[in-house]
Amino acid sequence: MSGAAKGAQRALSAGKRWTSLRVRLIIVFGLVALTAAVSASGIAYWLNREAVLKRTQDAALGDFKQEMQNRAAALPLRPTEEELRRTAELMAVGGGGYSVVLLGERDAGKPIVGVSDADRFTLSDVPPSLRAAVDEEQELTSGNRHSYHVFWLRTTLRGKPYLVGGTRIIGGGPTGYMLKSLEPERQDLNSLGWSLGVATLLALLGSALLAQVAATTVLKPVHRLGEAARRLGEGKLDTRLRVSGTDELAELARTFNDAAESLQKKVADMSAREESSRRFVADMSHELRTPMTALTAVTEVLEEEQDGLDPMVAPAVSLVISETRRLNTLVENLMEVTRFDAGTARLVLDDVDVADQVTACIDARAWLDAVELDAERGTMARLDPRRLDVILANLIGNALKHGGSPVRVSVRTTGDDLIVRVRDHGPGIPEDVLPHVFDRFYKASASRPRSEGSGLGLSIAMENALIHGGDITAANSPDGDGAVFTLRLPRDGSAVAAGEDAGEDGPARSGTGDGGRGRSGRGNGGPGNGGRGNGGPGDEGQRSDERDAGA
Repeated sequence: MSGAAKGAQRALSAGKRWTSLRVRLIIVFGLVALTAAVSASGIAYWLNREAVLKRTQDAALGDFKQEMQNRAAALPLRPTEEELRRTAELMAVGGGGYSVVLLGERDAGKPIVGVSDADRFTLSDVPPSLRAAVDEEQELTSGNRHSYHVFWLRTTLRGKPYLVGGTRIIGGGPTGYMLKSLEPERQDLNSLGWSLGVATLLALLGSALLAQVAATTVLKPVHRLGEAARRLGEGKLDTRLRVSGTDELAELARTFNDAAESLQKKVADMSAREESSRRFVADMSHELRTPMTALTAVTEVLEEEQDGLDPMVAPAVSLVISETRRLNTLVENLMEVTRFDAGTARLVLDDVDVADQVTACIDARAWLDAVELDAERGTMARLDPRRLDVILANLIGNALKHGGSPVRVSVRTTGDDLIVRVRDHGPGIPEDVLPHVFDRFYKASASRPRSEGSGLGLSIAMENALIHGGDITAANSPDGDGAVFTLRLPRDGSAVAAGEDAGEDGPARSGTGDGGRGRSGRGNGGPGNGGRGNGGPGDEGQRSDERDAGA
């Protein structure tokens, strides 16, 4: 196998694995679990985040507001910078864990600032929007009884999260701002996020394991059904499934069993009818042999005396002679076919010079002037010479009868195979007829004229090729000039003959009128269908518009 073929096979196998029901179940379970876990984790993270931040925020702002009321409100209306600084430090160490900036006025229009920790928090760190909101005096209404409120926002300073809040003393006094770090809360939330991520991953793995278990449980009956279907396809028609339960799979198993039982009955009935038909044909053929022998003897006498007959009687005598020979050929062919169908045909092998065998076949039928032979002497093969003669006679006779001259026969060897090609220069074979060329009694047209052949010649040729472990193919010439029949046989048929002697089945039939049944390739003879030594072609069937494909 080439690298490209192996790659294509691997790709096909991978594609089948990815589209298997088990994989799809696991993927669906995983996606459902992942969606549920991610959704639950996201909601849990968001709720915990809001709860943690709100708790920290409320505690810090509440403490800051209380400190503003207790300490900043106690400052004089025009405090000094030192007083602001000292008050800011006292507010910062009150336990809230935040830094404080107090903004007041010593003189009108001259603000002063006091900070608890100049390295951590200064007035410039306060967002302008927050300062504007804090400084804006609110309109007093029934729902708003204070002109100033505590405002806050969350921001990021120097890459870290902070809570910034601010308010001012009602009735005059300093404005205060606080800055609290939210880094501990961020670390807690990060830890929570990692924990939720691990939980999501574990949920995904757990769902995959559950999917595997579920798939195994669900698919086990499906696998049993598939195995039973394969056995049924192999011809084991007594295959049945064990049915348990009342679910859908049990109903499927019952349906399969009913179908298998019905199929077994129909096949048994068809086999019985086929055996009866085969036995009838065989018995009829044997019963006809004795009267046909007598008729053949009479026609031979009539043929010898034909020249002395009355001219008015001579055409009738010629017709009787022709039809008697045709009927005799049909009987012999039917007997040959019944031997193939019954599996009683056998090979009688001998070492054969194929070129001499082809020459003898052509010469015995007086076809030397109409056939061109391209074969080297010394091309040896171990075959059944009588069956090879039957094959050649049918192929060459068919080409002569329904093709166009000259008919060319070429013999070649390819490895362990013998290749014989028979080509004519006729109109070729219609494309819709090609698949049926080797069928028994096949007619390309129901209205075609009655032919001299029995309609079994090419079918018998194919049977004789199959019994050797070979085959015959039919095709039109690539240049559109005539048809080409290609016979392929192993050069040494000993292995096939040994298999027959051991009782093994021969090669499967390729469909020769009986539906393509398999058969044991064995054969003993019966006369061939290769014509007679009077120069007339054998029973090879029709071609072109009149071809009896399989004749």
